[in-house]
Amino acid sequence: MKRDTFSGFHPAINLLYFVLVIGFAMTLQHPVCQAISLLSGFAWSCALTGGKGGKKLGWLAAMFALTALVNPLFSHAGATILCYLPSGNPLTLESLLYGLCAAATLACALVWFSCLNAVMGSDKIFYLFGRVIPALSLLLSMTLRFVPRFAAQVKKVARAQRALGRDVSAGSVPARIRCAAAILSGVVTWALENAIDTADSMKSRGYGLPGRTAFSIYRFDARDGRALVWLLFAGVYVLAGALSGAVSWRCYPTVRGAPVTVYSVSVMLIYLALGLTPVILRCKEALVWMRLRSET
Repeated sequence: MKRDTFSGFHPAINLLYFVLVIGFAMTLQHPVCQAISLLSGFAWSCALTGGKGGKKLGWLAAMFALTALVNPLFSHAGATILCYLPSGNPLTLESLLYGLCAAATLACALVWFSCLNAVMGSDKIFYLFGRVIPALSLLLSMTLRFVPRFAAQVKKVARAQRALGRDVSAGSVPARIRCAAAILSGVVTWALENAIDTADSMKSRGYGLPGRTAFSIYRFDARDGRALVWLLFAGVYVLAGALSGAVSWRCYPTVRGAPVTVYSVSVMLIYLALGLTPVILRCKEALVWMRLRSET
């Protein structure tokens, strides 16, 4: 992950932001709100990965299309019949639109959780929940740390096996299975040994003993305070709009959405600003950096 402005904020600010955007992505079914969530999340994902997030667009589009088409095949509710399937069941506009909404919700969840995984590292999770729920926070932090290390170890062992002439992508099927089993055996052995070393290290450092303190580099400063005020304002404003029905949307039994008003448009604009907050901060920092470089 490249240096990101929003990732440098206090972990509580990062957590509050993800609670808001993921919560709204799961609950706001209005097509405009879903488009805002998906585009803003994808924009930040590309910014975090330096543009490499665009490589995920292909499988994300395939998953979107598959999810959107599955619902009309199994659900035939709705008042607007478009045609009849070869099975004799009707294809309705409502079931098709509901499939699109469900696909958009799933795509938003995948995009935002990929950003969450990139920003909320194990140190931030342990800092936030270490004293409240130490066992769960330790489990989450170790899991988030273990998954990328396990994947890196698999690649390392696979390269070593390939150098010995045991390439898992070449040869007969039994030979490939034996190579894959050797790689899996090596990686599992490494994981078990690493778990024993971690347990010994934690025991030697006094984990679980009463009165044990922990070092932290995080400090809540004025910048975090301004970000907290903005996130609370935007979150409350969008939540009020959702509860008042300003951005409501339904697919069954007929398609119906809230009328477009000044208030509903303002809710969508605030939601857009909320979703693009990390991207806006990143662009602002880039502009300041360019200005400072031009003055030197």
